[in-house]
Amino acid sequence: MAQSLSKIYVHLVFHTKYSSVTILEKDLPKLFAYIDGIIVNNKAMVIQIGGIHNHLHILCTLPRTISTASFVEDIKKCSSKWIKTLDPYYSNFAWQGGYGIFSVSESQVSKVKNYILNQKQHHKVRTFEDEYVSLLDIHKIEYNKDYFLKD
Repeated sequence: MAQSLSKIYVHLVFHTKYSSVTILEKDLPKLFAYIDGIIVNNKAMVIQIGGIHNHLHILCTLPRTISTASFVEDIKKCSSKWIKTLDPYYSNFAWQGGYGIFSVSESQVSKVKNYILNQKQHHKVRTFEDEYVSLLDIHKIEYNKDYFLKD
């Protein structure tokens, strides 16, 4: 083939460190916009970004030119540095080291997008921990409970 082409949708989830400050409601839209820019700069396409004070969900395409780990690291590293410039409140802000990334088929993109859009309502009745375990179970991902959601 003369070209390398791909379109792989992923649902990325990551959490603040438990020892970190959380994200203020008023700053979430700015953070989403900043992360959108990071993703676009990595030559990927953003479908939806959402979340609440302690975690984010991102539905996007996966860039074909860098590894998944490098892509996620860039998003977390750059957004963490940026949010610290917003306000002294964020001086101790940090994301947890880990993340969850799940493949999404073309037929499920709108469903995942709506799920991300409704995070605020969703978390009125369900904790992040329950949500994350559910995602891991749905995707049949094994995990070690000794290290699960630890800083």
